[in-house]
Amino acid sequence: MSRQMWILVVLVAIVALATLVGAVLLAVRLVRARRLLGALGAGGKVAFYGALIYTILPVDVLPDPIYLDDMGVLAGALIYLTRLAHKHRAAQRRLPGQPESPPEQGRLRRPVS
Repeated sequence: MSRQMWILVVLVAIVALATLVGAVLLAVRLVRARRLLGALGAGGKVAFYGALIYTILPVDVLPDPIYLDDMGVLAGALIYLTRLAHKHRAAQRRLPGQPESPPEQGRLRRPVS
């Protein structure tokens, strides 16, 4: 093999290893978010288990040496779970008698007289 071919093979191996490490890190973060599933409802459970099943199963959109699709699914599930968790925390912090949605920015709520 020529020198250019070896350089290409090494670069491809480095990129494959980097995407594998990225996918593993995303999977670990997703598993850490598992403790919130009880509070997040059915949508959170579907996103969590769906992302894990897609990552583990060998049937993928892209072949397995390329983990970009797995990383996308894991990142999407993490984003969705994070948004659900923020909504859940905001609902828990809301005081009784407070409106469900905050006032629009730039517009103050005035009491009706």
